[in-house]
Amino acid sequence: MNTLFNLIVLLQVVSAVAIIGLVLLQHGKGADMGAAFGSGASGSLFGASGSSNFMSKATAVSAVIFFSATLALSWIGSNRIAKEDVGVMEKAVKTAPAAPAAPAGAPAASAPAASTTEIPK
Repeated sequence: MNTLFNLIVLLQVVSAVAIIGLVLLQHGKGADMGAAFGSGASGSLFGASGSSNFMSKATAVSAVIFFSATLALSWIGSNRIAKEDVGVMEKAVKTAPAAPAAPAGAPAASAPAASTTEIPK
């Protein structure tokens, strides 16, 4: 289960970096006016309008992967086995408090000895 958790975290980080890179590489709305005056967009790798379509589709796929990984991490985190989540204090042996000391001059009464018992959950 730990390996699956680490794999999903890695997938989430890679998709987040891909989203950041793809968003930064995309042209804004104002870039279309510059392309009309010959900025060389028609000679790009994806063609005149293919660049924006490819980038927006790749961004959408990365976003779906990111949100799916986030939901998977949330589900795994809420369904962890309780055995792994036991704290140190829950494992500690609980002892009964010691009886107070009798005052000087009083007859000695037999006080119950402190016992080490584990309190069930």
